[in-house]
Amino acid sequence: MAIELINESGIEVDEGALADVAVFALGEMGVNPAADLSFLIADIDHMTDLNKRWMGGSGPTDVLSFPMDDAIPSRPDSGEGEMDVLGDLVLSPEVAERQAVEAGHSTLDEMRMLTVHGILHILGYDHAEPQQAKEMFGLQNRILDAWRRRSPQG
Repeated sequence: MAIELINESGIEVDEGALADVAVFALGEMGVNPAADLSFLIADIDHMTDLNKRWMGGSGPTDVLSFPMDDAIPSRPDSGEGEMDVLGDLVLSPEVAERQAVEAGHSTLDEMRMLTVHGILHILGYDHAEPQQAKEMFGLQNRILDAWRRRSPQG
C-alpha cells in the first residue's frame, strides 16, 4: 500500500502516524495492498478554497475526499476486483486542532479519526441519510477501536 503524503500546511504533523492509520484502515477494509492513496495536509486557506469550489461550503472543513472518477474500489465482500489508485484525501490540521479541543482528545487522535473518515468516503461510504450515517460511523469506530488495540501509540 503506497501512501503519498504531502504536508503543505506549514504545521508540524506526525505524517508517519497518519500514514500508518491509513494503511491500517485500508487493510481492515480489504483494499488491495497494491492500491495507492494521495494524502494532502493543507493550510486553512487552501482547505477553504477546496471546500467552496468542490462542496459549495463556506469556510474551511476538516477533511475532503476525492475518489477517482468511476473507480470506487469494491467493498471486501463484493467479490469484485480492486483498483490501483483510490483517490485523494485532504486534511486540515487547524480545523482538526479546534475539533480536538472541543472533543477533549489530542489533535493527533482527531486527525487519525478524520483520516479513517476520509478513507471511508473514498471507498464509497456516506452519511447523508440516517442509515448511511449509522453504517459509516459504526465502521469508523470499529476501525479506530481495532487500531487502538493493536497500536502501542494508541
